[in-house]
Amino acid sequence: MPALVALLTDDELGRTREAADLTRYEAAHDAISRDSSHFLAAVRDESDRIVGTMQLTVVPGLSRGGATRLQIEAVRVAASERSSGLGTAMFEWAHEHGRNHGATLAQLTTDHARDQALRFYERLGYVHSHAGLKRPL
Repeated sequence: MPALVALLTDDELGRTREAADLTRYEAAHDAISRDSSHFLAAVRDESDRIVGTMQLTVVPGLSRGGATRLQIEAVRVAASERSSGLGTAMFEWAHEHGRNHGATLAQLTTDHARDQALRFYERLGYVHSHAGLKRPL
């Protein structure tokens, strides 16, 4: 868990919103592990160091003719691995995971401040077709 949290904090936004206490992360991991709709990916390099992560959730839906969606969240690639092709490989794998679980559409959100991430997602074929909104509860 410490390595995954370290990846989540390794950018300008993560440094301000992630926490040092692992208790809530461990509880979240337990909940993710118990629900087969979720998959938490941890990518390791040749040295067994975690260099990438993302959470995948298969979401059944009524709209679009009952389409199942693949929701992609918490995507991070270690700074040392960015621009190496790892992110593209992770998304290719995620898309295949979604297709294998009946998804016909992949979706994600990213903060407007993540300019490089936005350009990366656009290169992968994602389009700005919807406005995403968030509200603390």
